Amino acid sequence: MTRFYDERLDGEIATVDRTALKAAIVAVAPDLTLLDREEDLRPFECDGLSAYRVLPMLVAMPSTLREIESLMRVCFEHDVPVVTRGAGTGLSGGALPLEKGVLLVMSRFNRILELDADARIARVEPGVRNLAISEAAAPYGLYYAPDPSSQIACSIGGNVAENAGGVHCLKYGLTVHNVLAVDIVTIEGERLHLGSEALDSPGFDLLALFMGSEGMLGVITEVTVRLLPKPEVAKVVMASFDDVERAGKAVGDIIAAGCIPGGLEMMDNLAIRAAEDFVHAGYPVDAAAILLCELDGIEADVHADCERVRGLLEAAGATDIRLAQDDAERQRFWAGRKAAFPAVGRVSPDYYCMDGTIPRRELPGVLKGIETLSAEYGLRVANVFHAGDGNLHPLILFDANAPGELERTEAMGGRILELCVEVGGSITGEHGVGREKLNQMCSQFNADEITLFHAVKSAFDERRLLNPGKNIPTLARCAEFGAMHVHHGELPHPELPRF
Repeated sequence: MTRFYDERLDGEIATVDRTALKAAIVAVAPDLTLLDREEDLRPFECDGLSAYRVLPMLVAMPSTLREIESLMRVCFEHDVPVVTRGAGTGLSGGALPLEKGVLLVMSRFNRILELDADARIARVEPGVRNLAISEAAAPYGLYYAPDPSSQIACSIGGNVAENAGGVHCLKYGLTVHNVLAVDIVTIEGERLHLGSEALDSPGFDLLALFMGSEGMLGVITEVTVRLLPKPEVAKVVMASFDDVERAGKAVGDIIAAGCIPGGLEMMDNLAIRAAEDFVHAGYPVDAAAILLCELDGIEADVHADCERVRGLLEAAGATDIRLAQDDAERQRFWAGRKAAFPAVGRVSPDYYCMDGTIPRRELPGVLKGIETLSAEYGLRVANVFHAGDGNLHPLILFDANAPGELERTEAMGGRILELCVEVGGSITGEHGVGREKLNQMCSQFNADEITLFHAVKSAFDERRLLNPGKNIPTLARCAEFGAMHVHHGELPHPELPRF
């Protein structure tokens, strides 16, 4: 066996013979598109988290399942790492390529294979855009519920890999709650089918295990999603507040009252102004914060819920409450929220998007903590997030061309995530860990838990060829980060690699 590289667990790779690898791939998959010129590789050097950039050694763009299987067998045989990429909209560096590895791009797997309106399911290839599923289902009065802000561009395969959420996931669930089955190809080039179109399937729930696995367990080749009927009526209430913490408390009040909105989003003043200037959604630019609360269902229930929520918002101190007068205004309200990220990009050279999740009761205190960190680091923060499920997206504004500012921004982002863990939350809600949050994984999990993660990884990929250096930190990294106890100069679990 020819060995093209020697890999350390934390992503460092020594040597690769690109010419020999390419010849081996062409021998078994002659029609597979392979890119190796620098100008062809450059568009794939990063995902949506553009702070990190690496030029891949090879880009493979398969069109058939057989090409994927052949490619994986060659890479497995020669110990070459593989990183799978969807639409490249990820925000944690999860699709960051390896300088001496293969980047497997699934963009040509973009067909809707079946849409069964009676069974309310769709079988799609992983490169199908999130929004395209709902567009195809619309003539049948159906839609696909998870709706990330990038839904116009992001692919369903990437949604599965990151367990993506969205505005309406408070009521209708994340990707994991709306996918029935996935087909994958393992690193050895074997096909597996996980899950079932039925309500349950025998054996371990490997489908749930695969959700959010960030390309570390296999390559997604097909996804069966659940479709839902469109609600009869949907109304949006927009409430303005003169204090961010009061707006945060109002979120908990609504949920505590037993009301589960279709979506419950929050934006602070910086995000409001940026979105209004960009989209002209009709936002109150003088408000310290706004809440967007969507209520859906049958008309009588929605009307009653709107009145109930209005009372809760008034009691929480809202300075103004508006009900969208028609569907066009409702769509404008949501257009502003979904365009908030690019809108903030118009008022700052760069921004760093965080993704922590906290218990709703902790919203006021964590928002205050973010304000304190903003002053400490001298960096502005725009807060726009899924308030109903406590999924924060602080956008830290910075200038990558200013010396030291990126490093200061990363440090502040890490502090925000650690604050989320301190109050009982998590370092990610939907963006994943990728390369970005490896250090903070050490803050959230202990040595035994990280060892278990490595064991699961090894069960699917013993040689650690799939997306190495992502998602799961090594124990040595955690000790270096200072978040893991070292016993008598030795790390726990000596059977694990030290790097």
